[in-house]
Amino acid sequence: MVPSYDHAFSALLCVEDNSCILGFDDGNGDNDEDEEHTRCCVSQRKRCDFYGDYLTGFPLQSDECVAFLVERESAHMPREDYAERLRSGSLDLSIRRDAIDWMLKVHAHYNLGPLSAYLSVNYLDRFLSTYELPEGKAWMTQLLSVACISLAAKMEETDVPLCLDLQVGEAKYVFEARTIRRMELLVLSTLKWRMQAVTPFSFIDFFLNKFSGGSVPTKAAICRSMELILSTIRGSDLLEFRPSETAAAITVLLLEQTQTMDVEKAVSSCIQVSKVA
Repeated sequence: MVPSYDHAFSALLCVEDNSCILGFDDGNGDNDEDEEHTRCCVSQRKRCDFYGDYLTGFPLQSDECVAFLVERESAHMPREDYAERLRSGSLDLSIRRDAIDWMLKVHAHYNLGPLSAYLSVNYLDRFLSTYELPEGKAWMTQLLSVACISLAAKMEETDVPLCLDLQVGEAKYVFEARTIRRMELLVLSTLKWRMQAVTPFSFIDFFLNKFSGGSVPTKAAICRSMELILSTIRGSDLLEFRPSETAAAITVLLLEQTQTMDVEKAVSSCIQVSKVA
């Protein structure tokens, strides 16, 4: 019989704050900034249809919108010392690796979109950088993984599997729906309800346009960029870099493979991000 962990952690109960569920409310009281943030995030969500024509019907993001996303991206990153703690061993790197491997199997099983995959890892890293999991509780790591997948799917997918059905891919433990929901609330509270994360996907088409001299990004370039972004999420070395920096580096790498370009000139022409080596 599968054990129930419903009462294992009283902290799995938290207060819901619906006003900032999408991360639009940072508590600064600036309505103009909040409206601009909302506009940019809605635009970003509309542009994240990775199954159809990525750019059809939607213009490239403006410089102002991208600059706004750059200002906000640090709020959607793990703590600054997270990567170093993973390298030094103060945080168990194998926990992160095993959790990501299992989550990606679930994503593949349900053919979820690439942004859902990226977001689930983003939620995992941000949570682990802030919340200390109890030692010797392997079930807690899997419960966290299920919650992160569920939340990411709810944010980005139109057809979301039931949380009970997400427990595939040789799951060692099976949790009740109410247990998963409590873990979701703990993740939401720990991440301060900032779930509409700024990711490298937010910048790819903008940088492809900027770095190629104003050419409209092709669907092939977008798809290849997405593949490169997803190839980075297992490694911990890039956790110190901001999403805009990761996107810029991937764009340069892709364009160097497909066309002749002056990297120094391309990067220096883009004022939104710092130079990426």
